[in-house]
Amino acid sequence: MALLREDELRQCVRLDGELIQAVEAAFTSLADGRAFVPQIIGVDIPEHHGELDVKTAYIRGLESFAIKIAAGFYDNPTRGLPVASGMMVLVSASTGFPQAVLFDNGYLTQARTGAAGAIAAKYLAQDEFETAGVIGAGTQARYQMLALRQVRDYDRLLIYDVIPEAVEQYVKEMTPILGVDILPQEDAEAVVCGSEVVVTTTPSRKPFLKSEWLHPGLHITAMGADGPEKQELFPDVLKLADLVVCDRKSQCFARGELHHALEAHLIAEEDDIIELGELTSGRRRGRTAKDQVTLCDLTGVGVQDTAIAILAYTKAIALGLGTMFEV
Repeated sequence: MALLREDELRQCVRLDGELIQAVEAAFTSLADGRAFVPQIIGVDIPEHHGELDVKTAYIRGLESFAIKIAAGFYDNPTRGLPVASGMMVLVSASTGFPQAVLFDNGYLTQARTGAAGAIAAKYLAQDEFETAGVIGAGTQARYQMLALRQVRDYDRLLIYDVIPEAVEQYVKEMTPILGVDILPQEDAEAVVCGSEVVVTTTPSRKPFLKSEWLHPGLHITAMGADGPEKQELFPDVLKLADLVVCDRKSQCFARGELHHALEAHLIAEEDDIIELGELTSGRRRGRTAKDQVTLCDLTGVGVQDTAIAILAYTKAIALGLGTMFEV
């Protein structure tokens, strides 16, 4: 069995076209009916402003599958610790024995989540636009904008966060990396109204993105609501969008922005909601007109974890990385 540390995993996997292609294939496996994805095990720890999820998925035809533990404790920065942590175990699909333990500290989750955002933009954003927007200035806000650059060019980035110091740090760090002008905004409304593509990346438990801010040609990728208690969009945003896509309907109906729209009786499970795998497999079309308002609700699916874990393990072995030991 191999033991891989975060620094080794960062050598193996980057947020690039190879990773996006692997995650896209994973979404296609969902649409093809080749993936077994059990329900997420979620642990909410409100007294410590924390949460932990366990996700897994087996994709028929692959030799391995991943089991992942991912935690987010949002007061950690006050302790000098990162918000995200986690690990994955890669298991043989033929024997059930572990093949590798990937101590990624949440890196692989952040990267595969960024890749999912890129895939959403690939099929739903306008082919050409000038201004992207991100709400939230944390780690995932970084990965989302890096990933977006893989599938679309943009000239400027609008950003807002409730913590001004986080925005200042984001601008300082990401301006040379992204190579675009990053312009702090006074509120979320300014970001949405001034952008053609907006990604929401906050752990908010109160909706803030209003339907009045929608405008022709806008695409929104909602990343933050990955649990039933989280919500970034007012429910009528989903009702008014011309095209609504999600990573997995059954999961989003229970945990995502779609969950809140269902509870508000503004949408129904029978409505024409598209899964991302239907786009990647070619079964359905994404944006078909420049002035459409499109939306993608992403809660994170276990197939993404299996895809990135296999990619990391395969590349690590080829590079001679990791510590091998018998079990």
